Amino acid sequence: MMTTRRTVRSAALAAVVAAAALSLTGFQSGGASGADRDGAGVRTVAAHHVTASTASTASSASARKASPVRTQKLADGSKAEIYELGAQHYLAKIISRGDVLATLETNDRDAGLDANDMFVVLTLDGQVHSWMGGGHQGPGTFKLAGGWTAKVTKVGELRYRAQILGHGGAVYGTLEANEQDAGVDANGVYIVLSAGGVISAHM
Repeated sequence: MMTTRRTVRSAALAAVVAAAALSLTGFQSGGASGADRDGAGVRTVAAHHVTASTASTASSASARKASPVRTQKLADGSKAEIYELGAQHYLAKIISRGDVLATLETNDRDAGLDANDMFVVLTLDGQVHSWMGGGHQGPGTFKLAGGWTAKVTKVGELRYRAQILGHGGAVYGTLEANEQDAGVDANGVYIVLSAGGVISAHM
């Protein structure tokens, strides 16, 4: 368990929510419907997270009225309370010593967070996966779990893009963090890209 209150590293956690898009070929995130993919197997997913201070009023109110569907211990000893708000719509509160440190929300898309070197992905079907470490600071090209390679480039202030490369250097998709972290469950390979350019993946 943590002995001090953990603060979230990325400056994006104080920013307003902005779009972060992921387009991956051949990946089928948990909870995705067939309508999300075209005949070539290409699926476009937007991935984002919000903090407690920027979460939508409606979602926050719904979570306050509801009971969590479950509570799950996270890799750093904190816990996640997971709330089901609707179809493919989940909210996870990250809590330590009674304090809500951050929230992640999926609404037809996965969500991701880099919180002081603990990486968290909340999937469309309400599953939470967390791990410690393994982050690479972009820009640069890095080997990821699952045999993937990520080419991370900086495209603006608090905005990074990661090309996900397969064997032979083929680009299978891109993950973009724009003033907020982005995350995805790519067939059991969980990937987080922070707005500060840190990328990590775990199986």
